[in-house]
Amino acid sequence: MRKNFGAKPWVYPQPVFIVATYDKEDNPNAMNAAWGGIHDDDEIFICMGANHKTSDNLEERKAFTVSMGDVSHLVACDYVGIESGLKAPDKFKKAGFTAVKSEFVDAPIINELPMAFECEVLRYDRKACQLVGKIKNVSIDERVLTSDDKVDVAKLAPIIFDGVNHTYLQLDEKPVGKAFHDGAKLK
Repeated sequence: MRKNFGAKPWVYPQPVFIVATYDKEDNPNAMNAAWGGIHDDDEIFICMGANHKTSDNLEERKAFTVSMGDVSHLVACDYVGIESGLKAPDKFKKAGFTAVKSEFVDAPIINELPMAFECEVLRYDRKACQLVGKIKNVSIDERVLTSDDKVDVAKLAPIIFDGVNHTYLQLDEKPVGKAFHDGAKLK
């Protein structure tokens, strides 16, 4: 038996995206944006509301980075989601984040979070809460890579958002199958 809940944004896994931008004075800002995903090989989309410091920065600078929230920085990642950059201009620093400017776009890379998508704004519609970015580069800290330059999920330790229970979960790195392979058994 199934129970109907109506339209809900309940997707598993839902990555915890930390969106970073610069303001007019080159101050970095970050926010937690849990609803988003990869749109194409080189596009990312994020549900981005209208009343954020990040919204202003996106329109001003036309660039942003998206880092994956991780277990080590869960408190900081949650903090940048519950504190407004409009009310706390030092929230980036208060979160314990430091930044380096991306080589590819006019946006900060958060040093503490090991994986970042460096993006330019393709479209941003405040009323529809839709941000689409072109991925110009993905940078990954070598400390989370394997010897053959693959991401070691255990070292990356990404967190996911459970929108039903309002919790964060650690992504389990234990493989359960081989993509583009296991289904061949049914051919």
